[in-house]
Amino acid sequence: MLSNDIVLRPRFKLETKDTPQQLLEKFKAAKLDESEYTISCVDDHVFIKLPNRKEHFWSPQLHLEIFKTEDNTARIHGFFGPNPTVWTMFIFLHVAVGILFMVNAIWLYSNYNLNNSIALQITIAIALIISWIFLYIAGSIGKKKGKPGMRELYDYMLKIIG
Repeated sequence: MLSNDIVLRPRFKLETKDTPQQLLEKFKAAKLDESEYTISCVDDHVFIKLPNRKEHFWSPQLHLEIFKTEDNTARIHGFFGPNPTVWTMFIFLHVAVGILFMVNAIWLYSNYNLNNSIALQITIAIALIISWIFLYIAGSIGKKKGKPGMRELYDYMLKIIG
């Protein structure tokens, strides 16, 4: 079951009575029968995306990894994440803001020690902090907008595995 904890990429585990092969066959059959959801199967990984008509910039996708247990049943490790392109963009922007902040801090320190004006560096530091706050708020809004899609994907996965 999905928890209400605040996490970056919510994860869950499920135990099933099916073998990994049976589960993969269920997902492959659903892929052939399904016209709305996009299902991709690669080895022991299954990716499920929302229907195209419900997709938006913040749409989540469900990544499932199927493991074989000792008693020949399957364990599913699943996690929700944004579209990989969106995820990569957000990580890039966070890293860029962090690096620029550190470079600016070194520049500020150098100018301070040389008794030069540091007004520009202070302004840049404030702008970078505001940028980071904006990224955080945008990510929080995206996560909130993606929650109904997460529930829909989870319910759809449960329907497939029975």
